[in-house]
Amino acid sequence: MLKKLDLLGIKIEKVKVELQQIGEMRPGSLTKQYQKPAEKRGGYYQISYTYKMRSRTEYVRPEFVEDLQMQVDNFKRFKTLTQKWIDLAIEYSRLKMDLAKRSKDKVS
Repeated sequence: MLKKLDLLGIKIEKVKVELQQIGEMRPGSLTKQYQKPAEKRGGYYQISYTYKMRSRTEYVRPEFVEDLQMQVDNFKRFKTLTQKWIDLAIEYSRLKMDLAKRSKDKVS
């Protein structure tokens, strides 16, 4: 049981290290839209996101698309890693409480 607790602690530390390596980030989805979709003419990029419970859409110049896509990808990675950290932290906490309960039961 202690070994599993140590293993979870190591996994949590790995997630923390990965989080520290994330660079610029921005929420949202970057898409290419067309003024005439049937003909695929008049293409432009836009980013759509929700921030402080408000939906927003902004136009993006073509020269910023690559950088913005990297930021969106970083944000998705951030969200995935924080969810993983939470899952591991819950498991760690439950295991720790179970271990404490077992050691208390042995003493009584």
